[in-house]
Amino acid sequence: MKYLLGFLALTIFQCGAQIPNVEQQIADAVLALDAADREEATVFGYNSDGDLITIKKGTNAQVCLADDPGKEGFSVACYHKDLEPFMARGRELRAEGKDRGEVEQIREEEAKNGKLKMPEGSSTLAVLSGPSKEEANIRYVVYIPWATAESTGLPTKPMVAGGPWIMFPGSYRAHIMISPPNN
Repeated sequence: MKYLLGFLALTIFQCGAQIPNVEQQIADAVLALDAADREEATVFGYNSDGDLITIKKGTNAQVCLADDPGKEGFSVACYHKDLEPFMARGRELRAEGKDRGEVEQIREEEAKNGKLKMPEGSSTLAVLSGPSKEEANIRYVVYIPWATAESTGLPTKPMVAGGPWIMFPGSYRAHIMISPPNN
């Protein structure tokens, strides 16, 4: 993992990407939250080596991820702390070099056998992303593990632009998607 993160840091610098200072990372990361929740959120951001670290320990239930300077465009996300085991496990598996399919397979097995703690009830994720911060749009994801179209009454595809629908119904990562029309 250390070598992969070192390679990522080297790649970031080779591509000319600048890692913003901590204050800017925090200010950007919390943009996906309601203003009232921003000040007390925990924030993960990037150190000078390109490692993802906790740059601000918060006191509320929100966890935010700063924009990855090694990726094109702008993307920040905030989620309820109950999703952290799910999110952390994904980051850990990707750092081990697992591809998306392997990550999902491992997390599903671990969720089914209880090794991976999934939220009870629902937990929300908000993502603000786009080609730039100024052109970013918000979308919401409400995780409801194992929920189905039948248990929620939601369709399995959007019926109208921005309307809610359930994605991956019946799985550990079942969630309601809400993507308001772009700005």
